[in-house]
Amino acid sequence: MKIFHRSRTLQNPNFLTKPRKFCNSSNKISTEDEEKDDGFVTILREIVRGKQSWKISFNNTFISQRLKPRHVEKVLIQTLDDPRLALRFFNFLVQSNLYWPASSVLQTLLLRGLNPRENKRVLDAVTIVKLMRQRNLLPEVRTFSAILNGLVRIRRFDMVLDMFDEIVKSGIHPDIYIYTAVVRGFCELKNFVRAKEMIYQMETNGSDLSVVTYNALIHGLCKNQRVLEAVEIKNLLSSRELKADVVTYCTLVLGLCKVEEIEIAVKLMDEMLKLGLVPSEAASSSLVESLRRKGKIIEAFTLVDKLGQFGIIPNLFAYNALINSLCKNGKLGEAESLFSKMRERGLFPNEVSYSILIDSFSKNGKLDSALLLLHQMGEEHIRATVYPYNSLISGYCKLGKLNEAEKLFEEMINKGLSPTVMTYTTLISGYCREENLDKAFKLYREMSEKNIPPNTHTFTALIGGLCRAKMMVEAGKLFNEMLEQNVIPNEVTYNVMIDGHCKVGNTVRAFELLDEMVEKGLVPDTYTYRPLISGLCLTGRVSEAREFVDDLHKENHKLNEICFTELLHGLCKEGKLRDAFSACKEMMERGLSIDLICYGVLICGVLKQRDIVNLSRLLEEMYKRGFKPDNVIYTSMLDSFCKLGDLNEAFRVWDKMVDDGCIPNVVTYTVLINGLCKAGFVDKAELLCKEMLAANSIPNQVTYGCFLDNLTKEGHMEKAVELHKVMLSGFLANTVTYNILIRGFCKLGRTQEASELLVEMIDNGVSPDCISHSTLIYEHCKSGDLQEAFKLWNLMLSKGLKPDRLAYNFLIYGCCVNGELTKAFELRDEMMRKGVEPNMVTYNSLIHGTCLINSFSFSGG
Repeated sequence: MKIFHRSRTLQNPNFLTKPRKFCNSSNKISTEDEEKDDGFVTILREIVRGKQSWKISFNNTFISQRLKPRHVEKVLIQTLDDPRLALRFFNFLVQSNLYWPASSVLQTLLLRGLNPRENKRVLDAVTIVKLMRQRNLLPEVRTFSAILNGLVRIRRFDMVLDMFDEIVKSGIHPDIYIYTAVVRGFCELKNFVRAKEMIYQMETNGSDLSVVTYNALIHGLCKNQRVLEAVEIKNLLSSRELKADVVTYCTLVLGLCKVEEIEIAVKLMDEMLKLGLVPSEAASSSLVESLRRKGKIIEAFTLVDKLGQFGIIPNLFAYNALINSLCKNGKLGEAESLFSKMRERGLFPNEVSYSILIDSFSKNGKLDSALLLLHQMGEEHIRATVYPYNSLISGYCKLGKLNEAEKLFEEMINKGLSPTVMTYTTLISGYCREENLDKAFKLYREMSEKNIPPNTHTFTALIGGLCRAKMMVEAGKLFNEMLEQNVIPNEVTYNVMIDGHCKVGNTVRAFELLDEMVEKGLVPDTYTYRPLISGLCLTGRVSEAREFVDDLHKENHKLNEICFTELLHGLCKEGKLRDAFSACKEMMERGLSIDLICYGVLICGVLKQRDIVNLSRLLEEMYKRGFKPDNVIYTSMLDSFCKLGDLNEAFRVWDKMVDDGCIPNVVTYTVLINGLCKAGFVDKAELLCKEMLAANSIPNQVTYGCFLDNLTKEGHMEKAVELHKVMLSGFLANTVTYNILIRGFCKLGRTQEASELLVEMIDNGVSPDCISHSTLIYEHCKSGDLQEAFKLWNLMLSKGLKPDRLAYNFLIYGCCVNGELTKAFELRDEMMRKGVEPNMVTYNSLIHGTCLINSFSFSGG
């Protein structure tokens, strides 16, 4: 296959045959003559550098009779420190018809005196050639080669081609270096047709062939992204009895990587290594990086390992990039191995290398390893920047280890590193997740003091913390402050606000925020729609939630399984099982699959309705689709059957759970223990608790609370108190467990002991809640001690506790049965002002109180 052809004949292809004078200085002299020459050259040099006339000096017979070409050569060489002077002297010789000696020195001038980095000297050489041509003199071939390569180096490719035409016109047969320079010139001018013609000319006129010329063409093609053509030329070298060298292969590998022909590049790299050729660092690094960018991380890792066996080391950038990709792909072991091998191969990790690994270890919770690397940096005198500290602080914050994060924060400041907005935002986000808003806002104020402007992520973290604390008024103020500081909220900011408003039942404001974010060009997603669907269901507007989902579907908004699960939960909660099953059918029609969570919601729904038929159907369907009930589903089933009092069915579910390999957790055990206790099987509950301990499942407050509740209901208060003391010693006592005891003592009329528990709670660092106070208030109201009841009421209010409907109803009842009807109605008005809606119990108490007053008045009349 021939890839070269001629479009037109080159000028003078057979070369000129006219007589020519070539520069030549091959005369040999003896040592004695050479010593005499040195003295004579010294005289000549002083004349050239002196102020006397060159014309007079060289017309002197002492000079003119002894002057030989070798003398002129030496003078010119010794004058090259002053290029202008050397050129003036050369011109003088030519203009004085002393061109024969002058022509003999041209080669020396070009080859020994020209610095290729100095454009002026190359152009001076071209001028000299022109002067010689005027005198009918021709430089040697090697001189033309030197000039052409000089012109190539200074990127005067137009002059390369002009001079080549001069060479051809002069009848000189170009050598391999001339051809190579011309091919490169054509390639740089993107004239690949002429470049190929030039090589064809070489191949057909008997010139010596060299891979160097072909490499020039291959380089030009690769540079212009015609890499596959370049590969074809490389494949034809063997038919020219040439072998591709390391330059050929490396040029092709680099070119193939640039056009993302990675598979061919890998084949050529393997071929090169098999031939024993050592690829350059650039080619090795480029291929490793290309494999990495294509996601072929293991192939890149394997290549680095293979290159290492040949003693080839990709550059530090390639190593760092590959380590980074391995980390991002979860290949921490391989990344660490590569990091370790760097030193073995003479390449030392830098701050970037360490930062990449520290960040990856931190994100994967391997903070001990990350911290070890940070200390290693110090030992190797590599100064850590703020970035590895940020990574570690983020890692500790995600694990809730804020104390360790704070220590690192202080350490970096002590080392003279300035925290960035990311440092502060990470800590703020951590404290918000731990519901420590005071600390989070303290850091926020500190940012302002240090002139570190908060960004979108900072505000979003703080707003999220306020929303989780249901402080929506404060969240709204901070949102407005964010806008005032020209910090633009993103989708996450709006999603957090929408979720917060939905959780407190303010769906009106949530939908206003949805409209606002759309107006600003932000795109809502499933994280936006899920809380809106949940919020509508939470406020009893399930039908509206269903309509909202249908509208989103009509507008081609994609919802995921989580959004539909929220709708299913709302429908099941309201007992609309038929609608829930219909929604499942729509899910599947819209390309969504029912997952285990969806099944869990449906099963909870049918259990609530005691629909055993649909329960069996759902379980059967689950197994057919390859699902098995998880802990949540089994626990829901156990809880339902226990509440129905069907312990036989509950234990049948328990056995099935164990057979399925689903290990019961503390919640599962507690549900069954609670069922046994309520059914009066306390002995069996105790045996199950022992089994729980044997299974390394530690009972919690709720577990012990089941036994505590049973003891108080049975009136065994002394045993209950003893159990509670054990719970206190294990830090398991809480407000709920104390409330169980208070209720037990009140039930037995032991109000004084119940009141003493309020004091004990505070002493043990447990805060009484509304139930703690209202239980005692009710007992005082029943016994007619309204004064003590109101005393407790005021104590509760002074602690910032907000009475609920039950608390109001207890006190209203007490006022009514004790003849304080006016106070009862005042309490009714107060509860309404505070947003607590009265119910039938409230009004029944008021009616009963009114009837009592009327009855008393009637009997008195």
